[in-house]
Amino acid sequence: MALDTKHKDLEGLRIDRSAPIEDGAGSLWAKTYILAGIGLIVLLGIGALAYRLFVGSTAEVEVVRAAAEGGNNVAGNVILTATGYIVAHHKINVNSKVTGRVKWIGVEKGDKVKEGQVLVRLEDDEFRAQYLQAKGAADSARAYLQELQHGSRPEEVAQARHNLDEARAALSDDKVTLDRTRQLFSQGVVSRQALDDAIAKYDSDQQRANSLNQSFQLSKLGPRTEEIERAKGALEQAEGQEDYAKSLLDATVIRAPVSGTILDRTAEKGELITAQFASSAEGGPQGSVVSLADLNDIQADLDIAQDDFAKLTPHQKAIVSVDAFPDLHWNGVIAEVSPEANRQKATIEVKVQILNPDSHLRPDMNTTVRFMADENRNTPTQAQGAYVPSAGLRDDNGQKYVLIAFNDKAMRRDVKVISQRNAGALVSGLNGGEAIITTAPENLRDGDKIKIKGQS
Repeated sequence: MALDTKHKDLEGLRIDRSAPIEDGAGSLWAKTYILAGIGLIVLLGIGALAYRLFVGSTAEVEVVRAAAEGGNNVAGNVILTATGYIVAHHKINVNSKVTGRVKWIGVEKGDKVKEGQVLVRLEDDEFRAQYLQAKGAADSARAYLQELQHGSRPEEVAQARHNLDEARAALSDDKVTLDRTRQLFSQGVVSRQALDDAIAKYDSDQQRANSLNQSFQLSKLGPRTEEIERAKGALEQAEGQEDYAKSLLDATVIRAPVSGTILDRTAEKGELITAQFASSAEGGPQGSVVSLADLNDIQADLDIAQDDFAKLTPHQKAIVSVDAFPDLHWNGVIAEVSPEANRQKATIEVKVQILNPDSHLRPDMNTTVRFMADENRNTPTQAQGAYVPSAGLRDDNGQKYVLIAFNDKAMRRDVKVISQRNAGALVSGLNGGEAIITTAPENLRDGDKIKIKGQS
């Protein structure tokens, strides 16, 4: 093919950019799709921004129920309201008297136990060996004392008499031999040596007879009083060692001191329990094994402001409630008043005995206690209102108000303080039962979205 022909063919393949673009149907659809995509992206961005502004900024708050007071209460007029905690009257940390390693533990947190029930067993091989050693020493000392107290047996006395008679018979024979030897020596028949031997044998047998006679007399008299007393002292010492070793062995079995409920379990199998020192390091010796309390004997522990203390009397009746079950109530009465005040908090500790406890009440629960007026005491009718803790009261240029949690929003409610209460105030404008916001961000306002802490 000629070069000119090829050049013309290539020229035909070039795009003529000077030609006008035709505005066809395909171009219109392309523009529509592009604009729609851009709009969708913008809408998604606006939605994400709105989600971050309205959902992501939801404030987390804590609430407390407002407690209604005054009016005609079923238990009489409320003269004082206080908040505190449920506590066990007697909480016991069960420790070990000896140091040892846990061999077995038979309780879990929440288990109910009876007095004397076995809770923990420690390894006891060493303590058992010490006890058997002390027991053997005591048995030996006891047998020796009995031997002294009973004296010589008849058979022993008879044996001592027989030995004495035998020695006397030998001594008599020696006397005859000595006399004959002296006569023969005077006649010159035997030597001086033979006479000396006869004299020596006679003296020896005479000493032996005297010794056996003393033994015979002692066997009839028995041991001395001082020896018996010394044996008694040795026995008492050995029995004391035996009792001590037995107490250490018994201490390897840890029992419940009272009937109650296991509140906490601080030891596990294989851990070292010590009676002297405890370590906070991981794997170190523990100072206790479990803690327990009788949950049928519980109290409300309160700090009463000194300004309100005069309103109470010994054995004042009260109504107890807890935040966990605001619709339930328990009867109570003042059981203990601290003999001294708290200087820093300007309060006096008061404990209210709960008279009808049940399984709803647990130690360390938040509680509200309403003290009732004495029936024989002329107490003026108290204004009707609701108790609000100090953390729930807010101020807006002198106007007191509270924020109520309602339908996931904070709602402002203006209130008026009727009187001050322990750690709070009695206010009007509330009916009681409202969820008062106590802990929230400082910039929380009326209508803001909220989330109650601990609720999903």
